[in-house]
Amino acid sequence: MDNEIFERAEQLGGLLKARGKKIATAESCTGGWIAQAITEVPGSSAWFDRGFVTYSNAAKVQMLGVRQDTLEQYGAVSAETAMEMAAGALANSDADCACAVTGIAGPDGGTPDKPVGTVFIAWQCKNGGSEVIRKQFAGNRRQIRKQTVKMALEGVVL
Repeated sequence: MDNEIFERAEQLGGLLKARGKKIATAESCTGGWIAQAITEVPGSSAWFDRGFVTYSNAAKVQMLGVRQDTLEQYGAVSAETAMEMAAGALANSDADCACAVTGIAGPDGGTPDKPVGTVFIAWQCKNGGSEVIRKQFAGNRRQIRKQTVKMALEGVVL
């Protein structure tokens, strides 16, 4: 495990535990790496509820309630889909906040509008706080995924 990722997961855990909150994750392009980083932290069961790996569009619809209309209109890699993924993780868990990621890690799949490295990260809390960002990461598939995990762990809004 990358030390920087572990430290970010540990810091997030400290914040969540201190506030008596739990998080859920909804991951596409990272394939469960965020949940893996969180569960690497001893005691994470106190603040991590569950993770959803929804790599396919069907999984996003079935497990998280992402609307088919959203996928058709905006695509799986979009701010709208990321926000619906986060909302779905909250609705289908006992968590107080959720983080969702969707992107194009490559090496294929990019378009002129959404080149390889395009990632959307959304955070949402039951108290109403939410945010979504678009990032353009550089590097190979592993590097893009790693940068996504780091950004997701540090951006949780509480």
